[in-house]
Amino acid sequence: MKNFANVAVAALAANGVSAHYIFQQLSIDATEYGVFEYIRQNSNYNSPVTDLTSNDLRCNVGAEGADTETVDVKAGEQFTFTLDTPVYHQGPISIYMSKAPGAASDYDASGEWFKIKDFAPDFSSGQAVWDMSGSYTYTIPSCIEDGEYLLRIQSLAIHNPWPSGIPQFYISCAQVKVSGGSGSYNPETVVIPGAFKDTDPGYTANIYNNFTSYIVPGPAPMTC
Repeated sequence: MKNFANVAVAALAANGVSAHYIFQQLSIDATEYGVFEYIRQNSNYNSPVTDLTSNDLRCNVGAEGADTETVDVKAGEQFTFTLDTPVYHQGPISIYMSKAPGAASDYDASGEWFKIKDFAPDFSSGQAVWDMSGSYTYTIPSCIEDGEYLLRIQSLAIHNPWPSGIPQFYISCAQVKVSGGSGSYNPETVVIPGAFKDTDPGYTANIYNNFTSYIVPGPAPMTC
């Protein structure tokens, strides 16, 4: 009986883990780098962050820069974040950047963040279709300043609607050194925590009840 109970607990734990995911690998153009080679490694495996007031919303739990390398990337170049398993929960994917005052590896991510991309739901078929992929690709904006940045990707899972449930943030930060940017950008910026509130329509949305439109939380993505 004891062995059976242990097996049952293990099965439940495995099922719980399978419902979560982590952005663990970065590619620049066609070059794919190793797992956590240029991404700050978190300490909570693939579990989400749920506290809107926590500094863990910046780059995830235990994700420090000191042991992470920084990769060179050109403004206008494509990058890809790849997960350990495809996104499992409905919700938007957003990509942010924050310029480090010096080396990205020393940066605590407490400065200003700007958004460069939202992967929002498509309602053209009459119902919400989410981009629940195993990787997400976008481009470093051509108009940002040269320098070292944190490149942050976030999956906001809203499958457990607020307030009876708690939305979940799955987050990773890569460290990049950008060159070739024009520096002409003037984006809307936010600080994290503080960018997301439990009154945001995109946070409180109920995807199971009259769900016909959606506003992604946070600032609008910048344009060059």
